[in-house]
Amino acid sequence: MQKRNRYTEIEDFLSDESFQSWILLKIDNDGWEEWTLESQQRAKLVEDARHLLLAMKVPDSKLSTSDIRRALETTWLKIEEKENQKDLPENSNTKFLRKCFLNGVAATLIFGLISIWFYKNHFQTDNKVVTYKELIDENSEGLVEQTNNSDKPQIITLSDGSSVLLQPNSKLSYPKIFTGNERKVYLSGEGFFEISKNPKKPFYVYANEIVTKVVGTSFRVKAYSDQPDVEVLVRTGKVKVKSNEMISKSDQEEIVLLPNQALRFVRNDLKFNKITNITQDVALAKSVGNIEQLSFEFSDIPVSQIFETIEQAYLVDIDYPKDKLKDCHLTTSLSDQPLTEKLKIVCKSIGNNTSFEMNGNQIIITSEGCN
Repeated sequence: MQKRNRYTEIEDFLSDESFQSWILLKIDNDGWEEWTLESQQRAKLVEDARHLLLAMKVPDSKLSTSDIRRALETTWLKIEEKENQKDLPENSNTKFLRKCFLNGVAATLIFGLISIWFYKNHFQTDNKVVTYKELIDENSEGLVEQTNNSDKPQIITLSDGSSVLLQPNSKLSYPKIFTGNERKVYLSGEGFFEISKNPKKPFYVYANEIVTKVVGTSFRVKAYSDQPDVEVLVRTGKVKVKSNEMISKSDQEEIVLLPNQALRFVRNDLKFNKITNITQDVALAKSVGNIEQLSFEFSDIPVSQIFETIEQAYLVDIDYPKDKLKDCHLTTSLSDQPLTEKLKIVCKSIGNNTSFEMNGNQIIITSEGCN
């Protein structure tokens, strides 16, 4: 059941970001209009919330809390001065009416000032930081969460064969099995993704304020909640990056990234900075890891060297029968393939009932030797 079905107060709607987007930006992805018309009582509550939200939709203001306090104090002082004026004789009825009028003016001004403060502090999204928890809360399907609390990267294999190299102090949430026409995962921290190709079922990585869409490719997303920027760096293939719909004031179009290109999303001003040559960006150049630099194109290369390259790229340990495979050489391309697919290709190329088993960052190869 959608959480809005439990709304009974105006405040429930005012604190709902999707309701704000519907009223202020005409975004109706969740079917607000149809939902509202299901009940007359609900429609009345929604209408009241709409009026209040629009009343709070004031132009950007530099008013601080202290500015509002001073304005309120000045207002009350002026009212007291008016009350103390004795220039004109008045009967008790006139005084009463004037007092009611002044109090009404004061109340209106106070409400307006408070509305500005409330809007700025609760609805203004110029510098909104979207958290991992918010992304998870927006998702209604059951998710598995994996956290890397170790001091080295961890390999996560998804149900579609895609693999994620999850860096320390990072979290990834994903469904046990991808259903429907989309594959969605949620990242907090940093991960290198190698996506299994499926044009009919695009893959989405939700990371703070941005969404990265791919069909089959390899790329890195760096999205720590306590850092000022979110970064996407493409190794192979093509990805499309856009703002999360929760960032209502971002008007950025979808950005396309090709191999060795990157994008830096500046959270402070909600801007995308596309980097067409990552070698010219000092921070990005320093952050490039083995998995993004090593070549996976092999021509008559010993199997031992192929396994060594995989170990260096993924920081895993591969246990294999060295004596039985010492004379094995392979010519193969493992680029743009998830880790599990790389291992399948190598094992199939070796032949003789060669297989592999993964246990965390430990890989065991079983083989009777080369064909």
